[in-house]
Amino acid sequence: MHRITGRAGGDSLIEMSPSDSFNDDINGYHQHASSSSGSPQQEQSPIDKQQQSKDSVFFRDGERRIDFVLSYDEDKDGERKQERRKIYEANLVNVGLELETEDKSESDDGKTYFVKIHAPWEVLATYADVLKIKVPFKANDIPDNSEMPMNWLSTPFRLPEHIMHPEPDYFTAPFNKSKADFFLIGDKDTFFPPSVRNRIVYYILSRCSYFRDECGDKDKKGIKRLLNNSTYTAAFPLHDSRYWTRSKDANCESERYNLHKHWARFFCFFKEQPLNLIRKYYGEKIGIYFAWLGFYTEMLLFAAIVGTICFVHGFLTYGDNEWSKEICNETIGGNIVMCPLCDKKCGYWKLNSTCNSSWQSHLFDNVGTVFFAIFMGIWVTLFLEFWKRRQARLEYEWDLVDFEEEQQQLQLRPEYETKCTNRKLNRITQEMEPYLPITSKCARSCLSGATVLLWISLIIACIIGVIAYRLAVYAAFASIMKDSATAHLQVVGPYITPQLATSVTASCINFVIIMILNLMYERVAVWITDMEIPKTHLEYENKLTVKMFLFQFVNYYSSCFYVAFFKGKFVGYPGKYAYMFNSNLRNEECDPGGCLIELTTQLVIVMTGKQVWGNIQEALVPWLMNWWGSRKARNHPESLYSRWEQDHDLQGFGQLGLFYEYLEMVIQFGFITLFVASFPLAPLMALINNIIEVRVDAWKLTTQFRRPVAAKAHSIGAWEEILNGMAVLSVVTNAFIVAFTSDMIPRLVYMYAYGEMSMKGYINNSLSVFNISATNWENRPDEDENPYWFNSSITTCRYRDYRYPPGHEKEYAHNMQFWHILAAKLAFIIIMEHVVFLVKFFVAWMIPDVPSDVRARVKRERYLVQEYLHNYEVEKLKIQLSQNGHNECSCTPMIYPSLTKHEVLSECL
Repeated sequence: MHRITGRAGGDSLIEMSPSDSFNDDINGYHQHASSSSGSPQQEQSPIDKQQQSKDSVFFRDGERRIDFVLSYDEDKDGERKQERRKIYEANLVNVGLELETEDKSESDDGKTYFVKIHAPWEVLATYADVLKIKVPFKANDIPDNSEMPMNWLSTPFRLPEHIMHPEPDYFTAPFNKSKADFFLIGDKDTFFPPSVRNRIVYYILSRCSYFRDECGDKDKKGIKRLLNNSTYTAAFPLHDSRYWTRSKDANCESERYNLHKHWARFFCFFKEQPLNLIRKYYGEKIGIYFAWLGFYTEMLLFAAIVGTICFVHGFLTYGDNEWSKEICNETIGGNIVMCPLCDKKCGYWKLNSTCNSSWQSHLFDNVGTVFFAIFMGIWVTLFLEFWKRRQARLEYEWDLVDFEEEQQQLQLRPEYETKCTNRKLNRITQEMEPYLPITSKCARSCLSGATVLLWISLIIACIIGVIAYRLAVYAAFASIMKDSATAHLQVVGPYITPQLATSVTASCINFVIIMILNLMYERVAVWITDMEIPKTHLEYENKLTVKMFLFQFVNYYSSCFYVAFFKGKFVGYPGKYAYMFNSNLRNEECDPGGCLIELTTQLVIVMTGKQVWGNIQEALVPWLMNWWGSRKARNHPESLYSRWEQDHDLQGFGQLGLFYEYLEMVIQFGFITLFVASFPLAPLMALINNIIEVRVDAWKLTTQFRRPVAAKAHSIGAWEEILNGMAVLSVVTNAFIVAFTSDMIPRLVYMYAYGEMSMKGYINNSLSVFNISATNWENRPDEDENPYWFNSSITTCRYRDYRYPPGHEKEYAHNMQFWHILAAKLAFIIIMEHVVFLVKFFVAWMIPDVPSDVRARVKRERYLVQEYLHNYEVEKLKIQLSQNGHNECSCTPMIYPSLTKHEVLSECL
């Protein structure tokens, strides 16, 4: 028998076992539910249905609110499922819930039954006590000094006051049913908002049994399992109105309509989000997500402005690009013959053929890149520190202080309770609770870790395959493009080099592989997380978060890491090239304009492709599925299309709905921080995407999905630690990108050490010389691959490196300039990392995580809770003593201000 630690009605504990209900006539439980609720259970005619508003969220009596709806169809396996439903619904009635069933003849498809659930005050009060839900007990008496100077500037971006602040500010305390008169309870029907009501009902549904325990086996329980075995087809709370019009019922708040009008429409993109209304309607968990997404978008504005300025700086200094002028010059770049970039199929080529890519590279590879990389390291710190402050304020305003401990102790996952047959004493609650033996936990964790490593290895194998594709296809592109006078293929204006064609096609193939692997791994990650049997919902989400992020990190970023830190670094030199795994595939060289432009190309394709595909998938797929699912309902008169039928035809948001939203944004965060030195416009692209993302998420939540079950969350969870880790890693990656991927350090070394403060002659200085006659036979280009201008008088070719020329005593060894540049690169990395980390830690130290006014309010609330409870207990004792015939005494703190609580009670006694 399963026992819930709570009380309903009187003092007896609530029993979820179906044994008591089977002592009665189980077949008559519907009539019992109807008679107890005052609503006879009988088929309603269409005219009765018309008399009730199609948007009604009440029972047929128009008084009791529908807190939850269950739906089911009768099918060939109906007897077993019908038996489960009878037991389950009988147990819901025993707990105190009230049910009302809509016959299938009244549904739009003619085959779906709807069970409407109402939680009366006694049930709500009992479980509000169990779940320690905070409710108001005193109006907030701390003056609000949040008004900022020149507040009028923000007026165009603000929403109406009644939308932003739908209710007054109160001090709150955990609800206690035995002290109900301590709290500010006006109307019991509206004291608990619909989001709290559906959260309480779902808590009961998740723990109620549907199996008769005749053989001594454990009970089967929970709505989730009933949904999985198709006993019920759906379980959801109701929206309070249609999203495009207010409800005709005066008792309905029409908050869905307000959210759609003031939040979900795209043309509200410049308006602030009504976070209090979002929290009130959808719960704190969804509210905290949109608060974080909005804050992240606001902070992106500053990064986008600085990034755009850096890009404009690169554009304006276009004419000062001395090395590009030398490359494009016919007498300099036109006379420099470069060594082949691949074996056999690549011929000799002239440096001036890379003129376009050199100019394009300057847009992103300039002095502004260094400044922007340092700025983004500081920006990340400011973003995370200011978010902690915003989060702390929301925790207080939304009664989430100390919530995590409450959640860990009270809200065990039903799956955990069902699968863990062992019991042990909880030293905190002093109650027997299920637990998973350490041996089983270790075995499951090892299997889970091995599965994750297997899939990460699969990603790495796919990346190696893409690299092999790049090496193999480059020769093909080079052979195709060799007939052009400039060794390029002209397509609608700009020239496409073999390197660019290879990079673009490889990036596209890599993106397709990423999406396919994502689709496959999502199912695997959920399966292995279920296998680990996490104890709480928070632990479940954290475990799934780590698994999914590790996979996505490798999946999305591995190709960018390859281009940034491996491509072109292990090439060798003519006569002694390096090959991939000792095959005939020669390691890839960087584009003559540098590897940074290729990293930019990779970043743009993967980042843009993911964001565009994500928005299409988020908006279009639910809309198409709803359009197809409601095709029959569109033929029914609106007056017959009830509120529960409308919501039933929408998509289910699911327990992991927010998980994928967070994952999408955190992956984007990685793109704009880890590799931002290669593409200063990445924050601008992310800003544009997020402005759309906020409204797309709001639109689909209010129009395309059923109302999610309200849930609490005091923070963004494990994502916060992931963001902190990525913030630290981004400083390292950007320092290495500037040092080893960009040509910034070699140029600065040349300017200050070799070029006498000038960049003239840099191109000739940065290219080493190789004797063509020393070329190995396997490296020589085929006869028909060389361009028409190549002849036997050309005896040397050039390549990107710093090596001694032929004839030198250290022929083809690295020269001193190479070591000078390497030392400068390492020095730059050390200096940049230390400077940025020093500023990061200083900023983190200077900015407190919790604002001082919030800290004061928390202390004030805790003080008032103790003070008011003390006064409440004293007054209650005084009344009790008076009723028992004792002499009346004025034992209140007002009479005895200097006495402690125990002294006052002693004086009364």
